[in-house]
Amino acid sequence: MHITLNIWRQKDRNSQGGLVTYELSDVTPDMSLLEALDLLNLGLVRTGVDAIAFDNDCREGICGTCCLQINGRPHGPLKGVAACQIYMRSFEDNATIIIEPFRAKAFPIVKDLVIDRSAFDRIIQAGGFISVKTGGAPDGNTLPISKHTLETAFDAAACIGCGACVAACKNASAMLFVAAKVAHLGRLPQGQPERKQRALGMVAQMDSEGFGACSNTYACQYECPKQISVDNIAFLNSEILRAKIF
Repeated sequence: MHITLNIWRQKDRNSQGGLVTYELSDVTPDMSLLEALDLLNLGLVRTGVDAIAFDNDCREGICGTCCLQINGRPHGPLKGVAACQIYMRSFEDNATIIIEPFRAKAFPIVKDLVIDRSAFDRIIQAGGFISVKTGGAPDGNTLPISKHTLETAFDAAACIGCGACVAACKNASAMLFVAAKVAHLGRLPQGQPERKQRALGMVAQMDSEGFGACSNTYACQYECPKQISVDNIAFLNSEILRAKIF
């Protein structure tokens, strides 16, 4: 395969960036997009050009660091997968692929395709801790949990914190991310003691980080690689109301 890559290059967060065009041959359909970037970087380094900086770790859709905007969509053309799970067979031969970092005020660009998502870390920290006894793992039947509660909590816990929801939202809202984290523990017995403080603290931190408000377009759910449901946002809103009233 032969492909044309238009990639965002930016020296640092204070520099002006722009799209740079690269031609890449010898690409196989079974290559992942990140492997194609590795191939491109190999050629750039050999010619004395700085390699393109991009984040990645697991390359299995688990870590959430491969936050790439591919042809205008967070994580690319496929649903339910992260950018590292996009393979070149998803594109036609001689295709032009535009690759940019996620765009959000709260996600400043570090270099090229690398963004600073530490705002998510601070939101999680604002959620605090859970009060549980330490020691050996308790018996599985000690805390009976209904099947529905278990499944909805686990579905929310699947969030990998990649930021695709923010990139997809026209307001750069982080509501789906915060809702998933609040709903995960808010539905389980272990998360009950700090339930009110968790919801209020995480939402307050989200607002202070500069994320926008939710406008219910559902773009976050559509582009989420783990298909986190917007039902969790409704749960978060009820948690906020409950924490303020009771």
